[in-house]
Amino acid sequence: MKRALDGAETPDTAGTPLDTRLGSRLAELRAEHGWSLGELAQRSGISRSTLSRAERAEISPTASMLNRLCNVYGRTMSQLLSEVEAEPALLVRTGEQPVWEDRSAGFVRRSVSPPHAGLRAELVEGRLTAGADIAYDRPPVPGLEQHVWVLEGALEVTVQEVEHHLGAGDCLRMRVWGPTRFRCIGPGAVRYALAVVLP
Repeated sequence: MKRALDGAETPDTAGTPLDTRLGSRLAELRAEHGWSLGELAQRSGISRSTLSRAERAEISPTASMLNRLCNVYGRTMSQLLSEVEAEPALLVRTGEQPVWEDRSAGFVRRSVSPPHAGLRAELVEGRLTAGADIAYDRPPVPGLEQHVWVLEGALEVTVQEVEHHLGAGDCLRMRVWGPTRFRCIGPGAVRYALAVVLP
């Protein structure tokens, strides 16, 4: 699988119904702000052509790309993904929890408790394959509160240039203002719960 220089995947993973709905929503958000593709490219650091292809669902955006767009639009990744799903119910059965994959990065994200009107917190399950390494250059919302609880495996989380090594059962609590990095330090995969609370 090939990747563009700014992190977008090539079309071999695009074209799913979720990609189509997500692309349409990204185009709507840009229109709501009155921005051209060029203006959004300047704000996000993502090339104009990649943004255009993502809006047309010709490519499937990576976790890093969605994080940059969420930062520009002032919403969490779960909020953005929930906007392309049906209105979440109060009780979310396992089979109804939205799952999103960044296959090239070895990352699977399950929205266990999607964003809901009137609630500030959400719960996410993350899974990283051995050696997977995801870096976010900024938080989707500055000051976002996060609690990372490792359920299985080992995880390295870098916050403000400080590395934290977490084993099964360990929990890291933080407010995110700058870059973060999640790395599966192996030898196997890691599974963790992420509680996200809006400031």
